[in-house]
Amino acid sequence: MKVPKSKKTFCKKCKTHTDHKVGENKTTGNRGSLKKGSIARSRVRGLGRGFGNLGKWGSKPAISKFKRTGSKSSKKVSLKLTCKACNKCSILPMGRMKKVEFEQK
Repeated sequence: MKVPKSKKTFCKKCKTHTDHKVGENKTTGNRGSLKKGSIARSRVRGLGRGFGNLGKWGSKPAISKFKRTGSKSSKKVSLKLTCKACNKCSILPMGRMKKVEFEQK
């Protein structure tokens, strides 16, 4: 998807519409709070157990039966908008897309 390098939008700090520099927000590699390690630790403490077998025993087919076994073909993209007046950044989630191109207006 083609995205302009600058965009006029509302700045929460300036409280007016100003020009913003647009860039891609780097989000890869950040661990969430409910990843495998923290879920395992909460289970040891007796929390986060839930109901049922949690899909462990016989509720899923073999991996060879899945339609898609590799990684997804598109990534979720969010844009980082930096105000040119006050340098305050805000993040604009965009959704799934294969490729992002920044172009001059």
